[in-house]
Amino acid sequence: MDTMAAVRCFQAIGQAHRLEMFRQLAKAGDTGMTAGLIAEVLDLAPSQVSFHLKELEASTLCFAEREGRFIRYRIAPGAVRDLLDFLLADCCQGRRDLCSPALQQLEHNCR
Repeated sequence: MDTMAAVRCFQAIGQAHRLEMFRQLAKAGDTGMTAGLIAEVLDLAPSQVSFHLKELEASTLCFAEREGRFIRYRIAPGAVRDLLDFLLADCCQGRRDLCSPALQQLEHNCR
């Protein structure tokens, strides 16, 4: 991931509603969520949710798939891993082993 792509990701999750949507999608895993369900869970207007989901999609942190009348949103694990790799690339002067407990837990949770 290059710097500009990372900046787009951080801009996307740098807003409270989008961060909460990202977290809800992360919890939902492969099942994903529809915009209506996200609106219900976060007590937001559907139009707000659609606006924010477009920003998350543009950042590549999530993607959408049409299912009949609905659109299901899912987290994009590869993009999340790329962002974390970008963040940790020079962590602890290149000693990734110092960050390994957090990385191992993250890998475990993403399976």
